[in-house]
Amino acid sequence: MATKNEQLQSIVEEYRRADNKWPATMREVAAWAINAKLWAPQPSAVIGQCAEELSRALRDEYVTDPQGRRIRTKHAATYTTGDGEQLVLWDDIRTAPSDHMRRAFQQRRHQILGDCKQLKSDVDSFNQNRQPSEPIQIVFDFTLDLEEAAYLKRSA
Repeated sequence: MATKNEQLQSIVEEYRRADNKWPATMREVAAWAINAKLWAPQPSAVIGQCAEELSRALRDEYVTDPQGRRIRTKHAATYTTGDGEQLVLWDDIRTAPSDHMRRAFQQRRHQILGDCKQLKSDVDSFNQNRQPSEPIQIVFDFTLDLEEAAYLKRSA
């Protein structure tokens, strides 16, 4: 039996085989899939959808700190309960305990590492399999980028 992701990927492939516009936005694919009755929301998914929208809104909530930095106010951290259930708890950087913030920061750093690892795999594959005349090179040391951003902020 196919996983949920495999089922969704199959819908995209059906969209393409049906001679629809490609490349396409996922809104276009979604409209087609719903119209073709290949996808419908599950009633239990409504709570998940609401939770995801709330989470997205919290990720976009910023304030300016006393030093003038634009910072995210709400931070998520994943915890595991005694019975093995994972919970994602949100807290406010201005009032959260240090333990929560440490966990949230470490988990975000781990997510960034995962993104970098995937980007490296994608670039390496592209360079090896497509063999562009000038291979794409990606620098994963962000030290200079962070220094430049700090300099530009001070200069502004």
